[in-house]
Amino acid sequence: MSQSKSPAEILGQGNWLQLKRVGTWEWVKRVNTSGVACIYAFTDNDEVVLIEQRRAPLNGCTVLEIPAGLVGDIAGQEDEAIHLAARRELIEETGYDADELREVAVCPSAPGLSEEVITLYVARRLRKVGEGGGDESEDITVHVVPMIEFDDFVTGRLRAGVLVDPRVFGVRFFATL
Repeated sequence: MSQSKSPAEILGQGNWLQLKRVGTWEWVKRVNTSGVACIYAFTDNDEVVLIEQRRAPLNGCTVLEIPAGLVGDIAGQEDEAIHLAARRELIEETGYDADELREVAVCPSAPGLSEEVITLYVARRLRKVGEGGGDESEDITVHVVPMIEFDDFVTGRLRAGVLVDPRVFGVRFFATL
């Protein structure tokens, strides 16, 4: 990854975010984490596991997403490996664990806004190990959607006023890997 030639000026920082600037360009950096893991999770019954939750930055709107979470954000686990965080987040958010978890891509999440780079995984051979729904700070609804109904399901959520994270639209592509 190429770096800018001038050092970035730090304009402000909170517990999890830092605002930076070089020249007229401003962006956000996550602090106190080492990455983000996002998981495309598929059951043996040709279903995809999606989640839905309210997001404060979007005025509390509900967003349909793939399971995802921060890496190294737990005190005492700052050196957490990305694949372990992916498994932890999958279990925590959906209640499913995967016998197969494969890294498929590393990409910027919002290249004009953030330094954040996400690691995408495909999870297969899922087994239910818990309730899901997230941790104490989250209120997650889990959706297990047959792939044959995927397009209609997403369209229905959009019509219901739910925002859809663009990664959800990658489900069809990653289902083939």
